[in-house]
Amino acid sequence: MAKTKVRKNFHQARWDEPIIYDLSTPGLRGIIPPEADAEISAAYSGVMSKLPAEVKRKSSIDLPEVDQKHVLQHWLHLSQETMGSNISNDISEGTCTMKYNPRVNETIIADPGFAELHPDQDPDTVQGMLEIFYKFENMLKEVSGMDYVSLQPGGGNHAVYTAASIVRAYHAARGEAEQRDTVITTIFSHPCDAAAPATAGYKIVTVYPDERGVPDIEAIRAAADEHTAAIFMTNPEDIGIYNPYADQIVDIIHGVGGLCFYDQANANAFLGVARAREAGFDMCHFNVHKTFGTPHGSSGPATGALCVRDYLAKYLPVPVTQFDGQKYWLDYDRPESLGKIREYLGVASVVLKAYAWTMMMGDEGLRECAEISVINNNYMQKLMAEIPKMDEAFKGNGIVRQEQIRYSFGKLTEKTGVGSDDANRRMLDYGIPWFWSSHHPWVIPEPMTLEPCETYTKEDIEEYVEVVKAVVGEALKDPDLVKNAPYNSAIHKRKNEQNLDDPKKWALTWKVFKKKFKVD
Repeated sequence: MAKTKVRKNFHQARWDEPIIYDLSTPGLRGIIPPEADAEISAAYSGVMSKLPAEVKRKSSIDLPEVDQKHVLQHWLHLSQETMGSNISNDISEGTCTMKYNPRVNETIIADPGFAELHPDQDPDTVQGMLEIFYKFENMLKEVSGMDYVSLQPGGGNHAVYTAASIVRAYHAARGEAEQRDTVITTIFSHPCDAAAPATAGYKIVTVYPDERGVPDIEAIRAAADEHTAAIFMTNPEDIGIYNPYADQIVDIIHGVGGLCFYDQANANAFLGVARAREAGFDMCHFNVHKTFGTPHGSSGPATGALCVRDYLAKYLPVPVTQFDGQKYWLDYDRPESLGKIREYLGVASVVLKAYAWTMMMGDEGLRECAEISVINNNYMQKLMAEIPKMDEAFKGNGIVRQEQIRYSFGKLTEKTGVGSDDANRRMLDYGIPWFWSSHHPWVIPEPMTLEPCETYTKEDIEEYVEVVKAVVGEALKDPDLVKNAPYNSAIHKRKNEQNLDDPKKWALTWKVFKKKFKVD
């Protein structure tokens, strides 16, 4: 490998920026809307009296009063303190499929022909958007092998919860809802594969891996019985190992009358290569955001596509997009449906961007996306293996890693006391954003999960590995240097970190903050 330069002189902006409410000055305005014309005022003068009392504000809305200059200044300051896929080398976000998303798709959704649509419009007036929903669902059917798709879930977790609700409806229809009260999952599946069924009321049995790193098939066999409602499993799991026995696991669960759900949030490894149907699964989901070229949802716009076999389609949320050969329409007449799981049909902007990305990629492009992801990951694995005191989970198990790997600083911690969190903060000083350590609890000691998707170059991978190598080298020479980092980042070392686990200390909005902490 040619010597790759690391950003030793990197320094991020640090503005110590107050929140926008602290910048508020009573009376300041960024824009003053014009008064309505007299004709309009006369026509709508009585509208307020016709509104129900419960929708009328009892007090004025509490908004910050800031002029245009300072609003722009505030957001520019915050943007300079941000790191991510469009700003830095963010291979770090393992399990999240962070990759470059084409800017042209942002232009598409800004077009007034789309941006000015309203979800309450008559379906006859939004035929183009319904066509995109319908056609994108067909693309996902082809990629997954499933028979029906719902784009209504608001993200991956939401799709998994919807799947758990379908499991309950399926067993209820067979008179077995009370009997089948348990869901099996695996420790390296996404946490939502346990949390969502638990939220739906199921008991959870978690299976750990065998010495090769794949879920212990004999443990699954022992756990499966007449109480099993389903198995919810991610494949490849978050350590990057694709389970070669997935079809056998499906046979075990089907053998006791359970359903099988395939979490495909890590689908970047097998687009166009393998399908859930051929492995025998009853349901699966994709993160339409991330996998299909739209930005990470992360509490913002997202879509979790839930794909099901024909015998489960009647339970899908309403409405379902249909096409009669002449026009597209929304089918609400589905008596066994779960009903709605969120407003409207789904997040149209995410679907439109994903449709555009998939059309640009084509079937060959989707497969190439998977192939490059796996090549990138295995190249990175080769380079990471050369770093002293770095290890990886289940190294040498003979199974080729897919699109990510969970590494470990465990040996480095034993020698120097420097752990994953310390290395994480120090890498910020080289312009590398916070890497994904692992879903808690840390089954792998001092973890570091990396996922070099298809949009990263060979040079990106080499730069990243050089930064890890530099930080490990610093830890071996001067552990305190790493432990006291970061020095050049906008992010300071967190204080009172225990508050992150105390909901009483959380305040997600300014209004809640003022109420909890009595701020004037």
